Amino acid sequence: MESGGQPGPGEDVPEKKGASGGGFRTRATDLLSGSAGRNLGLVIALLLLCLIGLITAGDRFANVDNMMTVLRLASVIGVVSVGMTFVITGGGIDLSVGAIVALASVWATTLATQTMASDVHWILMVSTALAVGAGCGLVNGLLIAYGRMAAFIVTLAMLAAARGLAELIADKKTQVVTVGPFLDFFRGSLLGIPRLVIIFALVAVAGWVLLNRTAYGRRTLAVGGNPEAARLAGINVKRHQTSLYVLLGVACGIAAVMLMARTTAGTSTHGTLYELDAIAAVVIGGTLLSGGRGTIVGTVFGVLIFTTLTNVFTLNNLDTSTQAVAKGAIIVIAVLLQQRVAARSTPG
Repeated sequence: MESGGQPGPGEDVPEKKGASGGGFRTRATDLLSGSAGRNLGLVIALLLLCLIGLITAGDRFANVDNMMTVLRLASVIGVVSVGMTFVITGGGIDLSVGAIVALASVWATTLATQTMASDVHWILMVSTALAVGAGCGLVNGLLIAYGRMAAFIVTLAMLAAARGLAELIADKKTQVVTVGPFLDFFRGSLLGIPRLVIIFALVAVAGWVLLNRTAYGRRTLAVGGNPEAARLAGINVKRHQTSLYVLLGVACGIAAVMLMARTTAGTSTHGTLYELDAIAAVVIGGTLLSGGRGTIVGTVFGVLIFTTLTNVFTLNNLDTSTQAVAKGAIIVIAVLLQQRVAARSTPG
């Protein structure tokens, strides 16, 4: 401290005791506007939905079987949403995820594939679904990154092409899964928890580690935040963008396997509107549509919020049109809040 009671260079200025808690309010505001505050808001929203479900549906909502149903429904779209988080964080978008899920499920349940799986092992069906998903993601990524085409146009084209190819392969028919060991494994449970829910949890944990604790995650944030700056920093932006779409394609393949097990079928109608549900869950969770910021934890909460909302509406016999309006309103509110937070965090 310099003479005269003035702080010297490098010394912190002490807060005035009579500042009415200004420093505390600033720290509280910073906390609430950060990831912890966003996640807290999602938790409160989910709890409110559960309270509404409990009040309106009573024991039909608050029972173990219904909770497991919610988690099973959340698991499939949840896996897709985790993959979508990476693509949106990296500054992209993918409208074809539902069609890719359908194509992967159809290709993995053809007579030829199931016959080989019966002769060899059911893992062949899983490998087929993952390969189809990764292949579609690779096509998307190459056209977007190296072909310099708009992600919206490329994935919209893939949506139409993949859904059409699925219809051609299945001849617009439902292909029933006949490989018993495949169904026994994926429809089973571990310690009372459905394996589909466990798979979702494992994918979410792996996604969190990849995004928050690896160089790949840091590169994803850099590419989504400022591609040119990322390129100047030595990141191969095109290759990384391509890998993000391949990663999402693999997630679609996993979701296709889960959907095949849950419905015991592969069909070209699988995954309808999954692209909208996944994008909505990601946006609700706090990932910026413009890229540069992503959160796997928020995405998981976003998936649970939408799935719980659908469950509450279904238990109360409300029509799907009302559900769609409610989901649309939630998405608009989430984007407006994102813009407000972004405006506050922008200096000057």
